[in-house]
Amino acid sequence: MKRLLCFLIFIFALNHFFAQTENYTRTINNFQKQFNTADYNKIFESFSPEMKQALPINENKEFLADLKSQMGAIKSIEFTEYQQSTYAVYKTQFEKGVLAVNISLDAQNKINGLLINPYKDPSKVVNALASYPKEIAELIYSTTRQFPEETQLSIAVTQNGKTQYYGVLKHNDSVKSVQNQNKAFEIGSITKVFTSTVLASLVESKKIKLTDLINSYYSFSFKDHKNINFEELANHTSGLPRLPENLDVSNEINPYKNYHTKELEDYLKNLMTSTSTASKSFSYSNLGAGLLGYTLGLSQKTTFQKLLQKTVFDQYGMTHSFTSTDNLGNTLVKGHNAAGETVSNWDWDVLFGGGGIVSTTEDLVKFANAQFDPANKELALTRKPTFTIDKTTKIGLGWHIISTKNNKEIFFHNGGTGGYSSSMTMDMENKTAVIILSNVSGINDSVDRLCFKLLGQAGKK
Repeated sequence: MKRLLCFLIFIFALNHFFAQTENYTRTINNFQKQFNTADYNKIFESFSPEMKQALPINENKEFLADLKSQMGAIKSIEFTEYQQSTYAVYKTQFEKGVLAVNISLDAQNKINGLLINPYKDPSKVVNALASYPKEIAELIYSTTRQFPEETQLSIAVTQNGKTQYYGVLKHNDSVKSVQNQNKAFEIGSITKVFTSTVLASLVESKKIKLTDLINSYYSFSFKDHKNINFEELANHTSGLPRLPENLDVSNEINPYKNYHTKELEDYLKNLMTSTSTASKSFSYSNLGAGLLGYTLGLSQKTTFQKLLQKTVFDQYGMTHSFTSTDNLGNTLVKGHNAAGETVSNWDWDVLFGGGGIVSTTEDLVKFANAQFDPANKELALTRKPTFTIDKTTKIGLGWHIISTKNNKEIFFHNGGTGGYSSSMTMDMENKTAVIILSNVSGINDSVDRLCFKLLGQAGKK
């Protein structure tokens, strides 16, 4: 039963979720009709291509047949909310009980996410954050009440050198305060900012140039004689895909563990694909950031992890930031998937620069406050725009630069791994930053929204 109720298949996209009420209503009504008549093929036909690949037709039939056997037919469906800005939640009354059916649609109104789990009324979750300022407590509670049990958020708001920490734990249907600013979380793709910081440090010390080709650090020619420079990897304009073709994406539990130097070099020599256009374009690439980190290590005849330790962690006093989860003991907060199940940590090798750092909000505050030092040239270089993505977004080295309606520039990056979601925003004008680390995957949109709301709240002071 546990396997059935916690069944989770979600295809996460970068585009924002739009609540198309009519399309969702039509989809859930069709789902009810087809489920009750055991027309599982019809349900499968409504899946997106990615969903069909993730849940093949025979597995889909088995899952839905098991569900109907245990719970009976669907008697009624009631929309409750758009949760985590990713999917619609329906309180679903079966003949033998009540479950939550969660559905996500893609741009073509095909089902690209299906989650069926026990129904819990979020209104019954208690707000036990009385020790925090009222407005901040309400912002945090309204976001975290929908998260799974044992969710932790470690939140830091730093402004003009003064920092407030807001630790949060959801336990026994209560959202309460906890001290966790010195606890370690995987920070995922926020690592890319640190990888670019190492690059900026080497540029400022005249050891490399942004326009230097990385090809010179390899003993072989890249496929199709493609040339790539350091800046293109840092601002995602290299044309490289999000992931290399020879990465085993079926290993969702630990996708980067078995991707080593051998696999990367084989990719660069024989398999590399890239977008070829007359002008550069932005295409977010975990591969590119990982390749950047690895090549920076080669350029200094060391590993990227050692280079990171020396040029960033040691430089900014980040004594509780790590390149591995090994031997962290109780310092490490255990990660969970979107269904609330405990998951293992990710292991990184050659692509570490794309997302391998483990850190605390205390350490990330040190890094954020260093950004506000006008004398720090290497950090200023990471924030300098290098490419315009669209009317409201530019990119520096690692940092996304977002222009608000008030003509402010907000520096932003987020991250997500198999058991963690994170977000970091900075308002340079007001010397304010907000950092959120969490131990649940798949909640990035909600965490990002909370991060920006808290930044706005701090700006009112």
